[in-house]
Parts: sequence; structure tokens; C-alpha cells
Amino acid sequence: MSSKKQGIFPNSIRLIFFFLKGSIGLFALSMIFAALTSFLDMMLPRVISFTVDSIIGEKAPGIAGRAGKWLAQGGLALLKEKPWLIALIVCALALAGGIFRYLSRCLNEAGAQRFIKQMRDRLYEKIEHLPYAWHGENSTGDIIQRCTSDVETVKDFVSEQLTSLVRVVVLIILAVSFMSGISLKMTVIASIFIPVVIGYSLFFYTRIGPAFEKADVEEGILSAMAQENLTGVRVVRAFGREAYERQRFETQNRNYTGYWVHLFRIMSANWVTGDVMTGLQYLLVNVIGAVFCVRGDITAGQMIAFVSYNAMLTWPVRSLGRVISEMSKAGISLERLRYIMNTDEETDPENVSEPPMDRDICFENVSFSYSGAAAEALHDVSMTIKAGSTVGILGTTGSGKSTLMYLLEKLYPLEEGRITIGGEDIRSISTPYLRSRIGMVLQEPYLFSRSLAENISVAAPGAGMDRVRRASSTADLIETVDRFGAGFDTFVGERGVTLSGGQKQRTAIAQMLIRECPIMIFDDSLSAVDAETDARIRRALERETGNATVILIAHRITTLMHADRIFLMEQGRIIESGTHQQLIAQNGVYRKIYDLQSAGKEGQE
Repeated sequence: MSSKKQGIFPNSIRLIFFFLKGSIGLFALSMIFAALTSFLDMMLPRVISFTVDSIIGEKAPGIAGRAGKWLAQGGLALLKEKPWLIALIVCALALAGGIFRYLSRCLNEAGAQRFIKQMRDRLYEKIEHLPYAWHGENSTGDIIQRCTSDVETVKDFVSEQLTSLVRVVVLIILAVSFMSGISLKMTVIASIFIPVVIGYSLFFYTRIGPAFEKADVEEGILSAMAQENLTGVRVVRAFGREAYERQRFETQNRNYTGYWVHLFRIMSANWVTGDVMTGLQYLLVNVIGAVFCVRGDITAGQMIAFVSYNAMLTWPVRSLGRVISEMSKAGISLERLRYIMNTDEETDPENVSEPPMDRDICFENVSFSYSGAAAEALHDVSMTIKAGSTVGILGTTGSGKSTLMYLLEKLYPLEEGRITIGGEDIRSISTPYLRSRIGMVLQEPYLFSRSLAENISVAAPGAGMDRVRRASSTADLIETVDRFGAGFDTFVGERGVTLSGGQKQRTAIAQMLIRECPIMIFDDSLSAVDAETDARIRRALERETGNATVILIAHRITTLMHADRIFLMEQGRIIESGTHQQLIAQNGVYRKIYDLQSAGKEGQE
């Protein structure tokens, strides 16, 4: 799955600022307090140097301004007489620094949580509006991985690395400035390592990114595998495939682990290189500083201050290198999120209409191919479904029956031909309006981890229990529900795992009926019920659907034989159409299917 896509967010920076809405102010305040903390940290070595040289020693303080004037007028004598005042100054600086550091971290964490919430909200909203075909092309596990692991990676970089960049820059500027005031030669020696750190960080940057991308992709595959196996646990156990699926998972997990081990080898080399450079710089500064101090080029206090500043310089320089290397990981994750955010959503043209839906449905020369498929799913299909009639569609698997209904609901864009309702092209009808008035029951319904009543009323939140029971009665579900101890409050497991196939289908039928749509589609939704239950549901549907247009898709002729018109499909084409009696009289493919199914029924009896 490609992760590079141009769109509304042409680059990662634009996407970050979009996600930062609502939190950028908190991050800015955090950076300000971080900068103040850095400034106060830099003042402590100055105080210590002044104490060693001018309070303990006899060197005249090189301080200008009001502070220098106060020291010259007796302030220095006062401090020598009461050295505990210096301790108070140090404590005050430490206390102020602690308060600023606390505020910086609190604001940073608040900003980080708002930032990650914004990312999750916008990604979820985006995914909800992406085309149905997009969800078919992208695995659920990979989508979840992008919205969790990649989101966390971006959040950690922004909150921990990017926001600390201001403090790092301030520390470097102040440290170099104060160090220059002590000894320019030693400052040059200490600063030589800054471009070295940046250089090796850029070197590792080019290697961390590709390695992290491979590990990230492998994590998505592993997540998809785990999600599929947990969802289909009954199938795995029914066929005794636990060992096989465990082996697949362990193999993928081994690949995933290998990529992360490779990534951490690179990162470890980066960190070790940083440790070596830091040690060399610290050793060199201390040795040369000791020589300068013995020679009298700098005082003992200045030596202490310079070493303190150098220690403070070491951390931000290494942090700068880490920001550069971590940027490669965040860049990969941002590209994976940008792929989602730049995918085109379902959109309606301007001036869409909301016409009455209780009208004739016409398919005119409709052809369609799925992405990547060699053959057409539909070829030049034309048919008319009269308003208020019941139509049956019969055909083998892959004949295009369901594709017709997907196109009617605008789940896939229409390529050739057109579909009209009451003469209005569905492309000019509001998509939310259209789907709200077409009820569809799939052969494999999806039920949520909620109660039966909540599942049935999920499409009609305001529906009371009377409507729930009425829809359930039409779907022949009442007797089943009454056998449950909790009735309609019975909890349905994930994907309806606690129900049988027939119970799930009948629950889905009730779920659709409660909406009272003018167009109702049953896509092989009675395949898991027995013939007797099938007959009861069809009779109930005839009574309850009223003037609704009903489309029945099935493999069993007994499900369709009472329809007003039946269309027989084969390889994306309509090869026969008519009433049950007319099709029997034609003695064609329909008659052969009928005879085979009738013979099978008689044999079974």
C-alpha cells in the first residue's frame, strides 16, 4: 500500500500544523517556560564562579550595571560577611527554575494529549468518509496500526523532541556565549564537536528512516493477521488450524522482530557514537581547562563555571542529534498518516437532489469492473424494477448480483451506463439521503458487541421497543429472543459470535426493517435459515413491507418464485427474465436450476 500521495496536505509540515490546531498555544507556552528554565540553569554557574573568585577569593567582580555598582558600594563586603545570602540566591534560582520546569512539562503534556486527540479524531472522521472501495483495498489491521502506533510516534516526536528544540537552541546559544566570556580558545575547542554531532546524526538519519519504515509496515501486517485470526477464531478452531495459524503468526512476528532488531542496531550505533563524542569532548575540555588554569589563563572559579557550561552544552548538542535522527521515524509515520488524510472522500456534485424514492428503478447499459480485476463484474446490464414490486435476482457466485446493489447504493462509483430512480440519475441524488432510504441486508451481516435491542435499533436510535418487537416478529426472531434468559437485553458478542448464522441473519433483517425504507434489499440474507423459516419470513415480508420495493437476491428458487419478476444473471449479464411461470415455460437455464433444486429437495425428503 503506497504511503506517498499528494492532496490537500502537500507535505508533512502542513499536516502537522493541521493536527496542532488547539494545542499549538500550549506547546508555545511550554517552550517559553523551557527557555526561561534554560536561562536560569545558565545563571547558576555564574553565581558559583563569582562566589569562588570574588567571595572566597580576592578577584574583583567583573559585573557591570546596577549589580556591579551595588557590589562596589558595599554589597561585596556584605556578601563576604554573610555568605548564606549566596545560598539564598542559589535556592531562589533553583526554585524559580523548578517552577518554570514544572509549568513547561505540564503545558507540554496537556498540549501532547490535545494533539494526539486531534489526530485520532480527524483520522477517524476521515476514515468514516472514505469510499467503500478504499476499505476493501486496505486491511483493517494496517489502518489500525497507522492510527495507533504511527500516531504515537508523531506525538512523541512533537511533544518530546520538537518542543525541546527551543530549549536546546537556547541552551547552546547561552552556553557558547557564557563560555566565550571565560575563554574563547576553550569555547572553540568545545564547539568543534557541534558540527561533528550534526554530521553523524545526518548520516544515521538516512539509515534510520528506511529501517523504521520496513518495521512499521511489518507491524501493520502483524496487526492485520492478529485481527483476522481473533475475529475468525471460530473458523480457525472449527477446521483445527490453530497450529497452522500460530506458525504463520510466529513467522511474521519473527520477521517483524528482525526488522526492529536491525533498526535498534542502527540506533544503538548512533547512541554509542554520541557517547564517544561526548566523552572525548568532556575529556578534552577538562584537560585543556586544567592546563589553562595552572598557567593562570583562567581562575579556579572560571574553570568550574566553564566545566559546568560544557556539561550543559553536552546534553543539548546530543539532543540536537537525537532530534535529527528521530525526525526520520516521525517523517515515515507522518507519510503514512498523510496517505489517509490525502485520500479523496466520497463527495456529491453541487445541487444534489432528494427526490421521492418510491419510484421505478432503472439500470441502463451498466458495466463495471473492480479495481485490479481482469474481467468485468457487470456488462451492459439493463433492467427495470417497478416501484412497489418484489423482484428476484438469481445467479451463481460471481455473476454480479451483489455488485448491482452496491452500485445502487453508490458504494462504488458508476463507470458506464446509468442508474435512475424515478428518472433521476443516482449520481445527482444526495448520497446520505439515498442510503438512508435504501435498506440492505447482507449474506454475512455484521453485529456489534451490544445487546440484541441495541443491534436492531442501531439504524433507528429513536425507535422504541414496540418497533423493535414488530421488526423482530417480521424477521421471525421473537421465539428465539424469548428463549434467551435476558430477552432483547441479551449481549451479542463481537460480530455476533454468540448467535448462530440464521439468528444473525434474522437480527440483521430486523435491523433493516425497523428503518421502514422505501427500497429493501435482501442480498442472500436467508441462506442460513431453513426452508420453513424462509417461507415464514417471506410471508411476513409480504404483509409488512407495504408499498416498498423489495429486491431479493438468492440461490434458492423457492425464495424468489413468488416475486413479481425474476432476473437470472450469469457472468455479469442478464440471460433470462420473467415471472416464475414464464421462466419455467421457457425451458432454459432457470428451468434446469429449478429441476435440480427440486430433485435435491425430493431426494432429501
